[in-house]
Amino acid sequence: MPASTIAIIAIYFGFAALELWRSNLFSKEEQTRDDGIVEAVSMVVLLAFTQPMVLFSSAALAGLVAPQYEGALVGINVFAAIGLFLILDDMMQYWWHRASHTFPWLYNLHRAHHNAKYMSVRLVYRNNLFYYAMMPGIWLSGVLIYLGLGWVYAGYIVVKLLVITGAHSDVAWDKPLYAIKWLSPVMWVVERTISTPATHHAHHGRHAEDEATHYKGNYGNLLFFWDVLFGTAKITRSYPKSYGVENLAPATLGQQLMWPVFPENKIEKPVGEGATAEVA
Repeated sequence: MPASTIAIIAIYFGFAALELWRSNLFSKEEQTRDDGIVEAVSMVVLLAFTQPMVLFSSAALAGLVAPQYEGALVGINVFAAIGLFLILDDMMQYWWHRASHTFPWLYNLHRAHHNAKYMSVRLVYRNNLFYYAMMPGIWLSGVLIYLGLGWVYAGYIVVKLLVITGAHSDVAWDKPLYAIKWLSPVMWVVERTISTPATHHAHHGRHAEDEATHYKGNYGNLLFFWDVLFGTAKITRSYPKSYGVENLAPATLGQQLMWPVFPENKIEKPVGEGATAEVA
């Protein structure tokens, strides 16, 4: 097993252990029977099938289209290589995430992530099964791997998963740091650079009137800087009182995992910020 895979597993189970100790990992407030099923199925399918399939397929397609460029970037400067992943993977994921809260059909692929009325490491991979298969950043990462940057991707994805997992956990690592006054300038930089629990929890807040909620923003995954750059950032150093989306119509297990195969209760438009879901 690659060292990067071992590191990712260790990160995930490390945060899971913290939640098991501090906030009851397997019994979150307001969770339903379907929540656990959606989270288990989406995580297994993504890690065992979707991500490997997309990375392999994109590299294979790149080989068919431009075989002469295989390994062309092997000797590139490591910082330039990291920059390529930040732009072609992480920034693209920002725009994909933002689009998912803008276009109704994309929101149907993403709504399972917001159906949960709690925060947890359990949400990290929670999405419709087609959501990640269509994500441009994973396909572009496969191309970069084909070009010889697999060695950079191995480290990049570990750092990215560390940040994302920490941002979803309900054991907020940033909260005690905000309480240390002399760290305030440092946290000012940190919270504008990477996703933190405070900034990402805001994206999952349930009620628009909650000052700590920013459902239509804070889309960043690894870098919160994209939200700062593109004007969708809200930083409050506080956490929503509750999670989910107000007025979100109920969704069946089938819709959460495999819309449009199971199109029940189709959402006609993205909801949030006080909007009401229209149910067909």
